[in-house]
Amino acid sequence: MKTKDVLLEIKDLKVSYGHISALKGISLKVYPSEIVAIIGSNGAGKTTTLRTISGLIKAQSGEINYRGHELTKIPAHKIVPLGISQSPEGRLVFGTITVENNLKLGAYSLKKIDYARMEWVYELFPRLKERKNQLAGTLSGGEQQMLAIGRSLMCNPEMLLLDEPSLGLAPILVKLIFKAIKEISKQGVTVLIVEQNARAALRLSDRGYVLEVGNIVEYGNSEELLKSKKIQEAYLGKKKQNQLI
Repeated sequence: MKTKDVLLEIKDLKVSYGHISALKGISLKVYPSEIVAIIGSNGAGKTTTLRTISGLIKAQSGEINYRGHELTKIPAHKIVPLGISQSPEGRLVFGTITVENNLKLGAYSLKKIDYARMEWVYELFPRLKERKNQLAGTLSGGEQQMLAIGRSLMCNPEMLLLDEPSLGLAPILVKLIFKAIKEISKQGVTVLIVEQNARAALRLSDRGYVLEVGNIVEYGNSEELLKSKKIQEAYLGKKKQNQLI
């Protein structure tokens, strides 16, 4: 549930790639234990937002405050130990090692492997347990997405950043993965998810932000955003607005 304390706050964040402005001064807040969605079309700046939080991209200006830590001044390798973990777009699993060894690598910042947590990941994604000795590169796309999320959970994060978890997946697998994300949230992990699949993301989340060409153009309660005529026309499709995942 949302509390008075803000877990993550972004203020007037600007990011550029050379002469191209990717983020033009966005501001948002994330509270403990909630799921917040950032939706928008391809190229809106969603992935840039997450990568800047993670320290993988340097901010041009603005602030990213996480529990009193100004993340724009902290190198990427020191952000994970603060309690933030990211599951990247495109999965990026280590294909030449086993599923279980991928999970073990996710715990690198803890200096030891929490096998009880690994069992929790296996409970979330039973297919991973069935394939724990299989090379990650031989998994299906959906299974690799499960593995990427599971790996990001192994460092016991307080906040999980998810970048396009539904990308390229069949609807039945999207449902499975989003059900797992809901369960992750119930265990107290705060989730910030970016998605082109606006319908699924807003159905999953508590609150949402709409990002267009580097600007937040609308935000609010996810149920309200789902009912917004503007959002329906731009992202949900008039004919499909009642066929929510």
